[in-house]
Amino acid sequence: PPIILYKYSETRAGDNAVDFLHGFKGYLMCDGYSGYNKVPDAKRTACWAHIRRYLTDAIPKGKALDYTQPSVQGMLYINQLFHLEDVIRSKYSSFDAIKKARLEKEKPVVEGFLSWLDQQSPIRGSRMDKAVTYIQNRRSYLSTYLEDGRCSFSNNLSENAIRPFTVGRKNWLFCDTPNGAQASAIVYTMVEMAKANGVNVYHYLTYLLEKLPDDRMSDDELELLVPWNETVKAEIERRANESNQSYVNCQGAPATEK
Repeated sequence: PPIILYKYSETRAGDNAVDFLHGFKGYLMCDGYSGYNKVPDAKRTACWAHIRRYLTDAIPKGKALDYTQPSVQGMLYINQLFHLEDVIRSKYSSFDAIKKARLEKEKPVVEGFLSWLDQQSPIRGSRMDKAVTYIQNRRSYLSTYLEDGRCSFSNNLSENAIRPFTVGRKNWLFCDTPNGAQASAIVYTMVEMAKANGVNVYHYLTYLLEKLPDDRMSDDELELLVPWNETVKAEIERRANESNQSYVNCQGAPATEK
């Protein structure tokens, strides 16, 4: 099931990631921050959206269609990968099929991009130099996503999920202290997790307030309250339907004269 989980930490030190992902084994999609390398059993994958962002910044003004520009050439490879990813994701639902299609369609493009990368010798200190350095430093992660159809191609999902938090903290009260940030993280977790699993947020929060889960509950007890639990989903759907019906009845009630 889709899980969106927020945790606040006062610094971005790599040890925070180690603590947060303790016991996790698998692929880790994140930005280029080297602190994530400390997570012992996680295999890093590179975010192609970040790669594209650096190359976009390196395109000289007014030269976006000038294919003699190295940055534009690099973008052609990446745009093709994004297009293929959209096509494959829309066509296949099984992870094995996605992996097979990626290896057939995307792997040659990735290899072509890496060959192009090795031919670059930008002016030192230029934006293209910054882009090439960024990409070369993450070269070993660029092809990792091809190993498993479950792997993400970019970090866009996580960045989209964190956007409400980063925008909200500038506007909501009590977000200017560590305790306030931690409380916000808990609330955002409940809201965004409900949305990710297609559960009505209002009725799910009401349901949780009735159950009052806390850290003294066992994992089995908490499992009965998660938004992907079929019993919970059925209950929230029932409440939402009843609420909608009540609204319709109220709106449709004929006016009466006293």
